[in-house]
Amino acid sequence: MAQPAEAARTVIMTVDDDPGVSRAVARDLRRRYGASYRIVRAESGESALEALRELKLRGDLVAVILADYRMPRMNGIEFLERAMDVHPDARRVLLTAYADTGAAIDAINVVDLDHYLLKPWDPPEEKLYPVVDDLLEAWNRSDHRPVPSTKVVGHRWSARSSDVREFLARNQVPYRWYSSDEPEGRRLLAAAGEDGMRLPLVVTPDGTPLVEPDPADLAAHVGLATRPAADFYDLVVIGGGPAGLGAAVYGASEGLRTVLVERSATGGQAGQSSRIENYLGFPDGVSGAQLTDRARRQATRFGAEILTAREVTGLEVGGAARVVRFSDGSQVAAHSVILATGVSYRRLAAPGCDELGGCGVYYGSSLTEAPACQDQDVYIVGGANSAGQAAMYLSRFAKSVTLLVRGPDLSASMSYYLIEQIGRVPNISVRCGTVVEEAHGDGHLERLTLRETDTGRTDEVDAQWLFVFIGAAPLTDWLDGTVLRDERGFILAGPDLTADGRPPAGWELDRPPYHLETNVPGVFVAGDARAESAKRVASAVGEGAMAVMLVHRYLEQS
Repeated sequence: MAQPAEAARTVIMTVDDDPGVSRAVARDLRRRYGASYRIVRAESGESALEALRELKLRGDLVAVILADYRMPRMNGIEFLERAMDVHPDARRVLLTAYADTGAAIDAINVVDLDHYLLKPWDPPEEKLYPVVDDLLEAWNRSDHRPVPSTKVVGHRWSARSSDVREFLARNQVPYRWYSSDEPEGRRLLAAAGEDGMRLPLVVTPDGTPLVEPDPADLAAHVGLATRPAADFYDLVVIGGGPAGLGAAVYGASEGLRTVLVERSATGGQAGQSSRIENYLGFPDGVSGAQLTDRARRQATRFGAEILTAREVTGLEVGGAARVVRFSDGSQVAAHSVILATGVSYRRLAAPGCDELGGCGVYYGSSLTEAPACQDQDVYIVGGANSAGQAAMYLSRFAKSVTLLVRGPDLSASMSYYLIEQIGRVPNISVRCGTVVEEAHGDGHLERLTLRETDTGRTDEVDAQWLFVFIGAAPLTDWLDGTVLRDERGFILAGPDLTADGRPPAGWELDRPPYHLETNVPGVFVAGDARAESAKRVASAVGEGAMAVMLVHRYLEQS
């Protein structure tokens, strides 16, 4: 059995409300693993969560958690779901009776369960130890870095501070936030020789101070890969949303040397979603962050490289190679490219919104800002699923959430299940036929002027928070002159290129473009950036997988 690098501080936890069972499990674990791991036992989910939080604060690592299913007040599945938020890398095991195996199987989706054990587990040499041995081996092979001490000092109404927090959170980089006007924040600023006029200040785990860092510099200092390990690959995937991650998983798992390039954070718009409830295989829903994290780990486990904070500015054809150019002048080449650049939310044109961006006006869900909305009035612009999911999430914190919808109702753009959920939440209201006329505030959002589209009537409301979800624009301007796009900038592929029965101009192969292939042979598109795509997570993932199949076909015939 592999030993952990920090065995003295690594924990195996067992949780059972029956004291006799709890002691017996802990006894068997100590007999086998006590010399290398610390065995911690608890007799309730609440006390176990308290212990996990204390371990987190001390920087201790937790390798495996074994929890009994039938515990009062908080059953084993509920406990493990909350434990994931504290120690997401710990392997999770559910102890259950034969009658509860159905619940254990359901838990595989809810809490990403690694294993379930039937009681009794005697003899442990046959039923307990082999399972725990395998989980410890897997845990020791994974990236279970100790909790880093990255610190961010900023101001609540600093747009750049908000951007940095969102960047770190979406890239799964743990950090601690300190307000610049609090004692600890002032101490950190003084230690860095700063007066607080330039924010944010980021202090990396090794003590390096970064003032107003750009994404690439920040990524490099917090341990994210920013430079490719090679000059040439089989496949370059541009964009780390569901389509890009799906392509990276399937490409790497099928033996292609694969690198994924993302300009901000993997997950795309889906990664910002607080809850995705119509994705196949997750009957209780899954957060965008959880789905993204699992997909990213899956891709890297198969050998895909993931580069963060790299902006792509050009695509060129060099013989059989497809050359991808970055904003810093460097480049990487490959046999094939999948464009999965996704889309970005359109900016609100109302006066005052640009000036207050990041200071009360946010594009997308900006989940890091949600706790600050406690007991306040929140406004959301948009009527699609992303707006509805944000409304459901923010309603847990805010005093009220108001959806501002330009159209006559939600049915044209929002899924039925989400409309039903919103209707059952008392602090969510919907104002249809309403747009934002103007945003007001001195340094941060204070008021909104709203206009009814049918009557032209306006009224002014107090507001400190506005989240905008008003349609999407493709991130494809850098492809101008190389890849054909429609009038809105979405990428044309496959049948859309041969609508008149003729191949696109410049096409020299004796076959038409494959289904997801662009007018450049070997360059494919997947997900929201493709013209007439479905704009759903499941379809994006499916297109990423299909694009890899077509890459194989292209490589075989090249």
